[in-house]
Amino acid sequence: MQVKHLIQQHSLLSRFVAEMRNVHIQHDPLRFRRNIERVGEVMAYELSKSLHYGWEEVQTPLGIAQCARIEDEIVLGTILRAGLSFHQGFLSYFDRAENAFVSAYRKHKDRLNFDIFIEYIASPSLTGKTLVLVDPMLATGSSMELAYRALLTKGQPQEVHLVSIIASQQAVDYLQQAFPEANITLWVAAIDPELNEMAYIVPGLGDAGDLAYGEKL
Repeated sequence: MQVKHLIQQHSLLSRFVAEMRNVHIQHDPLRFRRNIERVGEVMAYELSKSLHYGWEEVQTPLGIAQCARIEDEIVLGTILRAGLSFHQGFLSYFDRAENAFVSAYRKHKDRLNFDIFIEYIASPSLTGKTLVLVDPMLATGSSMELAYRALLTKGQPQEVHLVSIIASQQAVDYLQQAFPEANITLWVAAIDPELNEMAYIVPGLGDAGDLAYGEKL
């Protein structure tokens, strides 16, 4: 697996991520969701540079232009619910993509221990296509791994891009071991050094789902 750490190259991405982290800004849900979308748009643009392109002739008012076009058949996958705004950012750029949705949630045994469960999958066939699976926070890596393996029941993609805004170093290491395949790329904006005892990323930004959509019981 290749890892693309985008915030190492300074751009507007740094500002959007900083606003998402900032406790004085992030509690405005509309602003938080829009920042997730904007990060999704920037990361979609960066990811688009790695796709496969062909050429097509386009009629202009004055003649014919040779224009590049994406040849990948993209399926944009999202882990519910925190991934919805991130998904929308990608969908704004990959507007012709097919879409897939997976529910993954933590079921706590006690305050510090939990299992990850998958309950719902809606996906087109993935066979021969390019899967872009997005989830804003990559804490342990388990949700991303299980969601991807669940989606494989819908076919074998040709290429896979796993995308998160903030990842822990532990999760990056975990996914590199879980997915040694050369056709899988992990894209992250920022990599944070550690997890706390409740498996939240530190410094991270808190619970992205709650900040975007409200607290859950």
